[in-house]
Amino acid sequence: MIRLSRLTDYAVALLSYMGKGDTEALWTAPDLTEKSGLPLPTVAKVLKLLAKSGLIAAQRGASGGYRLTRPQSAISVAAIIEAMDGPIAITDCSAGSEHTGCNIEKICPMSDGWNKVNRAVRKALEDVTLAEMATAPQAAAGEME
Repeated sequence: MIRLSRLTDYAVALLSYMGKGDTEALWTAPDLTEKSGLPLPTVAKVLKLLAKSGLIAAQRGASGGYRLTRPQSAISVAAIIEAMDGPIAITDCSAGSEHTGCNIEKICPMSDGWNKVNRAVRKALEDVTLAEMATAPQAAAGEME
């Protein structure tokens, strides 16, 4: 099973809060803590990683905070995952993995197969935006009617 980290899940939630309403609005860690119910240290850690990746920008000062650097519709789920968890790779030997040093890498018959799967998963994650994630429950409910 492919499983994302909790921090990645939290990042999607925090980014979705930040993208509602005025996309230029500044959010502080305490604001997002109150909105999300997550502990302040966790929110601060997620915001730091998101800022490092460029998905959000930090503004210092008394009236500072964090804001999205682009609209939710321009942020892919793949970008969020990479910001939080690093390169997307299905196995340690897949392209994009930080793994080096497999003992059978040169003779492995599965390498190309896993790379194909890895590219397909990455493409699927790139095709889903934060905006779609933020509206998914309403869309799903509408489809069932």
